[in-house]
Amino acid sequence: MTRLRALRHGGPSTRLLWGLAIGLALIGALAISLGLATPGVGPAAAPLVGRTAPARTVHEVGLVRSRPTHLLIPALGISVPLSSLGLNADGTVAVPTDFNQPGWYRFGASPGQLGTAVILGHVDSFRGPAVFFELRNLVVGDRVVVKLADGATARFAVIGIAIYLKAHFPARLVYGHRSYAALQLVTCGGVFDHSTGSYLSNVVVYTAAVDR
Repeated sequence: MTRLRALRHGGPSTRLLWGLAIGLALIGALAISLGLATPGVGPAAAPLVGRTAPARTVHEVGLVRSRPTHLLIPALGISVPLSSLGLNADGTVAVPTDFNQPGWYRFGASPGQLGTAVILGHVDSFRGPAVFFELRNLVVGDRVVVKLADGATARFAVIGIAIYLKAHFPARLVYGHRSYAALQLVTCGGVFDHSTGSYLSNVVVYTAAVDR
């Protein structure tokens, strides 16, 4: 059975406040049953901010599976190509090699498919902010757009934002299957632990597909 765990990263930055470090709140492979989520941490307990659905969520009709190639988050000024992430030999998800390029976890749904797609990105490095540095500043209703290799475009609206301690990361909630097209954006955040060279928490932005 593969295990779900967060990766640790080293080295705080001397240039940023709050002890910035090489950080990426990456989550490893799902447990086969997704049963490793901490008891009591789920939809009712997740600290979602502004948990309201967009007016025109597409629940029943999803796009066909296609590799995502480009991510746009207009509210943050993000427009970047996407990499594709698989698994390391130890069962953890492979991290993006470029701090300014997020990656799609290819063993989940593709963005716009019915189910759950996940895109992960670095928050910062010793050189300064990385691609998802401002992810925590999104608000409900902000749009996320993903362009796909087949020419289609998947559009999403933010429906909630949460921060979880890595020790209590709710795998079932973040990676679990949904009956609509969902996209989660994941990075690290919260308090930086200098002793481990890692942030203690994960920031998760929940989105749902919309038709425009």
